[in-house]
This record gives sequence, structure tokens and C-alpha cells, in this order.
Amino acid sequence: MKIEIKKEEVRSQKSEVGIPHSGFHFLTSIFFFLLITACQAQRPTKPYYEDLSSLRPKVSLETNGPKDSMRIKSQVPPTPVQYAVNEKVDAVLDSIDRFNLTRKFVDGYTIQIFSGQKREEALNANKKMSELVPELKANVQYQQPKFRVTVGKYFTRLEAQKDLFKLKRVFGNAILVPERIMIK
Repeated sequence: MKIEIKKEEVRSQKSEVGIPHSGFHFLTSIFFFLLITACQAQRPTKPYYEDLSSLRPKVSLETNGPKDSMRIKSQVPPTPVQYAVNEKVDAVLDSIDRFNLTRKFVDGYTIQIFSGQKREEALNANKKMSELVPELKANVQYQQPKFRVTVGKYFTRLEAQKDLFKLKRVFGNAILVPERIMIK
């Protein structure tokens, strides 16, 4: 009798802990069915077709003697000039030129290698910069409340990337900063 009670206890414990098998199998089969149907590639209803024969150049072969001297002759008419420089375009270009002559600053980038509140640390970073990377010139600036050490003036991000990678080896916290650059 003791053995029978233990078997009944084990059966009741299994049914309490486990999930009913029929419901579990039903839900997993529905899940996989939905997963498979949702992942199938969509097929277009009709194939794509475009006739480009009117845009292809017409070519004919010309023979002036032996077979080896065949030449390809194109029958494509020359394209008419649509955008010629005229008085209106010249006037617009002149106004752009006058505007550029009055401009003093342009948006660009610089590399910041130090930013902090202590002047001595900024000067030490400047000195370290001049020793380790002599081809670049560092600039110490005070913008209240902190000192900044910046390097270079770049018009595009791409120009600055090469020097930024060089400086990242020496100064791990070097970053590219947008800045207005004075045009001389």
C-alpha cells in the first residue's frame, strides 16, 4: 500500500507541474504554421517588362573592301545642347561670387584633444601634442568655464578623419567637433 500511494503522489505532482500535452502540441503546431506562412517570399502577380528598344543606338556595319576592314557606323543623332551659359546664368554666378567674397566664416570641423577646467593640464596636452605629432599644430582656447585644446581646421568630415585616427592613438578622448572656420 505504501508503494501505491507513492505512485499516486508522483502522478499528481507531474500533472500539477507539467502543461497539458494536447494543448501544448496544438499551440506549437499553430505557431509553426503561422511562422512558415509569414516567412514565405511574396511573388509578383505579373513579370516586369519594359521596352527600351527605342532608346538603343542604331548601328550599321560599313564595308569598304576586304572583310577585315569593317567599320561600325553609328546612326545616333547628336544631343542638342540644353544648358548653355547665357547672361542669366552669368548674373547668378557673379552674385554667388560676390557673396562668397563677403563671407568671413564657413562651417567646418576641428579635432578636440583636451577639454577641462585646469590651465596646466591644457598646456601639458599642448606640449605632448607638439612632441608626439609635430606635423600638426595645437591651439589652446579658453571658453568659459573650461580650456580646450584643438587641432586643425577642416572643411569636411572626410578630411579630418585621417588626422583623427592618428590623434586617437595618442589621445584616446580626441573627438571631431563642428566649428566655424575663418577664411583668410
